[in-house]
Amino acid sequence: MTSNDTPVLRVAGRPVGRYVTRPELPARLSPRPYLHPVTTLAGTAVTELSPADHTHHLGVGVAVPDVEGINFWGGRTYVRDQGPTELDNHGVQRHTSFQLRDPDGFVEELRWVAPGAELLRERRTVAATELTDSAWALDFTFSLTNVTQGPLSIGSPATNGRPGAAYGGYFWRARKESEAPRVFTAGTEGEAGIHGTRADWLALAGSTWTLVFAGATEQTRRDPWFVRTAEYPGVGSSLAFDERLPIEPGDTVVRRIVTVVADGRLDRDGAAALIRKAVNL
Repeated sequence: MTSNDTPVLRVAGRPVGRYVTRPELPARLSPRPYLHPVTTLAGTAVTELSPADHTHHLGVGVAVPDVEGINFWGGRTYVRDQGPTELDNHGVQRHTSFQLRDPDGFVEELRWVAPGAELLRERRTVAATELTDSAWALDFTFSLTNVTQGPLSIGSPATNGRPGAAYGGYFWRARKESEAPRVFTAGTEGEAGIHGTRADWLALAGSTWTLVFAGATEQTRRDPWFVRTAEYPGVGSSLAFDERLPIEPGDTVVRRIVTVVADGRLDRDGAAALIRKAVNL
């Protein structure tokens, strides 16, 4: 770990991820803690921060475009019958404290704050584990509790009228290279065939690296995958794919995603073997 509030995750003594808790960002980017850079064990960066194509993409983290109309994703808001619109509706995820800090992980408390009100309280648990001499796993759990007096719901551009744009939840903005990465599951290949579907695991393979994502709970595996490879490389697990996700006062939504970070361009068998080692699928 490093100084007061910027932990560095380490695997077998090697730094593999820097966690920024209090980024200095304009309100339009919906400031929030994020992991960047995340690297393979050989040191290859597999995340991007505020790339030119989407300046509000911040490495690895939790981002939601619509919590009762508040934008915790960043950028424009999709308005039904109007399209992407610049609104002054951006929220902030504020780091409160670390409950636990070790070289291989942490437990963090956060507040999701809208202008004038706190909507959600989050507990985030992150752990890094060595799998082989060329692969490690990032285990990421987030729990969102409604701390208001009334019901809340989480939405997405898809639930607001833009088909297919069901982003929101755990999101990984991957490294952009000259060629788009390959994306595949156990039985399907390509963005068009995988986006919006459910699969136990999903792999994104770049030139010299591979990421393998898996829902680590039954509830998480029910969430469809959000996949982009052609426009930009990104993978997310959709909290609100075709309908809004309600959270009653005091209730908590929990999701857990495990991501294998591997050197090399893995094939289907190699990706499946590593994710089985990381998660009991």
